[in-house]
Amino acid sequence: MAEIVSKLNSYVWSPVLIYLCLGVGLYFSIRTRFMQVRGFKEMIRLMFKGEKSPAGVSSFQALAMSLSGRVGTGNIAGVATAITFGGPGAVFWMWMVAFLGASTAYVESTLGQIYKEKDDSGQYRGGPAYYIEKAMGQKWYAWIFAVATVIATGLLLPGVQANSIASGIENAWGVAPAVTAGLLAIALGFIIFGGVKRIAAFAEVVVPFMALGYILIALVIVAINVGQVPSMIALIFKSAFGLEAGFGAVLGLAVEWGVKRGVYSNEAGQGTGPHPAAAAEVSHPAKQGYVQAFSVYIDTLFVCSATAFMVLSTGMYNVQGPDGAMLVNKLPGMAAGAGYTQAAVESVMPGFGASFVALALTFFAFTTIIAYYYMAETNLSYINRKAHKPWMSFVLKIALIVAVVYGTIRSAGVAWDMGDLGVGVMAWLNIIAILILQKPALACLRDYEKQKKEGKDPIFDPDALGIKNADLWREIRQRQIAAAAKPKS
Repeated sequence: MAEIVSKLNSYVWSPVLIYLCLGVGLYFSIRTRFMQVRGFKEMIRLMFKGEKSPAGVSSFQALAMSLSGRVGTGNIAGVATAITFGGPGAVFWMWMVAFLGASTAYVESTLGQIYKEKDDSGQYRGGPAYYIEKAMGQKWYAWIFAVATVIATGLLLPGVQANSIASGIENAWGVAPAVTAGLLAIALGFIIFGGVKRIAAFAEVVVPFMALGYILIALVIVAINVGQVPSMIALIFKSAFGLEAGFGAVLGLAVEWGVKRGVYSNEAGQGTGPHPAAAAEVSHPAKQGYVQAFSVYIDTLFVCSATAFMVLSTGMYNVQGPDGAMLVNKLPGMAAGAGYTQAAVESVMPGFGASFVALALTFFAFTTIIAYYYMAETNLSYINRKAHKPWMSFVLKIALIVAVVYGTIRSAGVAWDMGDLGVGVMAWLNIIAILILQKPALACLRDYEKQKKEGKDPIFDPDALGIKNADLWREIRQRQIAAAAKPKS
């Protein structure tokens, strides 16, 4: 089984996908005139705007739900893995895929907003399956994406997060993975059986707290090792371009692992971000596109960098060459993963590091599992639109809990390979789709900027932009017009 998954992974994550992720990010950056730079101030402003409604969550809650999916084990264990197999230069390529990927995140998330609809319970639902069907008119392709996403986010990806939680807790406190599996199953059941509103409320509280706490500790670690910072930054850039003699053998791998772990972590182009983006209650799709673009920055430029700086500034890492020989062996015998970060914090704060990282990893990974459930449920809702069989949602909940329990106790190598396979398949399907369907998202950006220049709070009118099949927005627009016409008391 492990060999089959590994072989499939090598095909899915071929160099073609690696450079496609970078190329598409660059292409959309040019097409949006680098909105991720020009719109930075607007991203921050919009992050705290937007209202909740019976059908949708606020912009900030949607951002928190998105970050709960982005900020996970990839930010701790994934960064360590990238450094192990790609050298310190992999960090640069993680930054690059995040910077360029912010524009990709804008496009896919705006498409998610444009083509969202209401499910049987009156909640907003949207994502690649919805915009593939409505904008491309290819139901078979939409179904392939929906089924692939249910399998990936409902069965394959949760195991990676659960496995990392178990590993971190066992390293810190010696708790057996089987015990961790049981506790995770109970906690997960409580949240996911409460529906999207409970998921949003949980993410809104937990995600900002855990991310800020983690970054704060990272700043303390880096401040203590401030003398190492200039050489650390130089090492990242030199290694990224093969200018550091010791890491010349892993130059190609630096790009490969940096992009692979970058996409796994920040999810730009993967097709997961549009799901929570579509749940937001906003007056214009571009608003949530801006917010989701900023979430890529938070994930990679802030949280992933925090891990990288802790590990590199303390020297607590290994680097393995293509032939298996160790180019750097500061932690003999330690497998790539959260243990690097635990060792880094422990080296500066003895008795604190292992527990802190285990706790951070538990929060990061647990919220990611919850986000995965929401994405799987959204695609199941798409599949179930005609059948209307509520029991399918119950089966998904049980299947995800079983996948988490299984992932907690299986080997880390198999868990990561299965997770990478899920990410890669979704990325291929979604990137092809957004390249074909980019026009409505770009038209939304131009319309939003035009209305902003006119001093308006932008309101979306799909008919004025010639965008078809955005039926829900006609209902939303009527509601907006009625609200504006009411006399103010």
